[in-house]
Amino acid sequence: MAAYIVVRMKVDDPALLKAYQAATPAVIAQYKGRFIVRGGKTVTLEGPEESRRIVIIEFPTLADAEAFFHSPEYAEARKLRDDVSSAEFIAVEGIS
Repeated sequence: MAAYIVVRMKVDDPALLKAYQAATPAVIAQYKGRFIVRGGKTVTLEGPEESRRIVIIEFPTLADAEAFFHSPEYAEARKLRDDVSSAEFIAVEGIS
């Protein structure tokens, strides 16, 4: 069953985030993932205004999503965003 990582990220310095953005696609692909949403315009339809960057990544399984997030390759990429953003990552299974 497909699974998704949903990211809400507050970016403090978009220019410095570019190194992280360049590093992550190869790591995501290595763990069989693909971007569904990567930033883009958002419209809050209900609830508090959402101003954070939204990213959704699809993986074949929840285990693949977790393997990506806890991988040594992603740990290296993550260092590139630690000082320029704060983020929430949530993994969720899709509908079977």
